Amino acid sequence: MGQFNGYSAKGQQGVALIMVLLAMALVVMLASGMTQQQSIRVFQAGHYLAQQQGQSIALGAEVFAGQILGRDFEEDKEENLMVDSLDEFWAANAAVLPLDDNGVAEVQIDDLGGQLNLNDLVAGNGEVDPLARERFVRLFEALGITAVSVDSLVDWIDPNDQTITAYGAEDGQYLMADPGYRAGNQPFTSVTELRLIEGMTEEIYQALLPHVAALPVSGAGINVNTATGMVIRSLHEELTDAQAASILEKREEEPFDNLQDFLALPEFAGLGLKSAGLGLQTRFFEVVSRITYDNRVVNMVSTVFRTPEGEVQTVRRDIGQKNRITKEPFTISEG
Repeated sequence: MGQFNGYSAKGQQGVALIMVLLAMALVVMLASGMTQQQSIRVFQAGHYLAQQQGQSIALGAEVFAGQILGRDFEEDKEENLMVDSLDEFWAANAAVLPLDDNGVAEVQIDDLGGQLNLNDLVAGNGEVDPLARERFVRLFEALGITAVSVDSLVDWIDPNDQTITAYGAEDGQYLMADPGYRAGNQPFTSVTELRLIEGMTEEIYQALLPHVAALPVSGAGINVNTATGMVIRSLHEELTDAQAASILEKREEEPFDNLQDFLALPEFAGLGLKSAGLGLQTRFFEVVSRITYDNRVVNMVSTVFRTPEGEVQTVRRDIGQKNRITKEPFTISEG
């Protein structure tokens, strides 16, 4: 009986020891889990803070670009020559601003005045603008685009649900897609909407991208000093690639100070080209910012409008575009 009691006491001690060990193991597991969760929370908080700081710096870069555009306007005003061209500092380089030891801010200003505005296709009254449509048709021809019709772009913008021609596209075509969707029936808010147009392919989209813009207004006009070669081609059906290239070469040597000099070019002789929809200034720009801060990268593309008085206003911002910094870097020192 005494042996049994001794065995029972030792057994109880063994069970108690196992329970203590299990409890300790459970505490270690809980502590480990809590530490892991805490580390994740710290990482998330750090990442969020860095993102917020990066975006704040990008907003500062946007203001910096606005100051450059404002200064450019004032300099043009002092010289009494209100002309924007691709040889100006804002257009030629991407500014690089060091951020102490934590990173760098890259800022690039892109001209939007030298592209055809998608929203010029339909006027404010809902009617098709014939001049804009003709230019888009010629642009498509110059680029060899046949799978997409300009009329599909018009139908995407106009408020009705009737195709303007047999080559247009409205809800009937888009609802048959998988998944189905409807035509925009409003102005383009982004060039990326082109990907939704009937017949559009990635190849066609990439071909159009350098030559078109989606400005929030119509009638801003084409800046002949910044227009791409294909946009120059779109001004008249008889212009050739060689003639457009010749015009670009002359413009590179000396930007046009007035439209009369541009229209008097020998390449336009006998064509009867008018000045309608043409200009020498740019009103809309894109400010492309890439902020590398605390080993993280923040991208922002801001569309800005420079008023006739030289004030720069932000129209919209996009943080989803990458690899947009393409120009030669120019480092700006703190001094």
